[in-house]
Amino acid sequence: MDAVLHALADGGRRTILDALRDSEATAGELAALLPIARPGVSRHLRVLREAGLVEVRSEAQRRIYRLSAETLAELDDWLKPYRDLWRTRMNALHTEVARGNTTRRTT
Repeated sequence: MDAVLHALADGGRRTILDALRDSEATAGELAALLPIARPGVSRHLRVLREAGLVEVRSEAQRRIYRLSAETLAELDDWLKPYRDLWRTRMNALHTEVARGNTTRRTT
């Protein structure tokens, strides 16, 4: 999990993941999205691969990248208790705000 969170900490890597959300892409297509040199993009892709966030396959001379659903599902499972916590807190806040609005209207 630490490798996944480390990979997600970088904005460039998140840009790559956002691009791969919709479809597969070549390394060149992904490099066009970032304002850095190709070696830097290659390093980002390596970090994402090692974290298990992307998978790569070769087609002739091209490398095609896609999201790894399994690792993203594991991250989603890890985040679920935190989402539940905030959902509960936001619901409680909503209830308190609604009570306050009712109290103001009746007084």
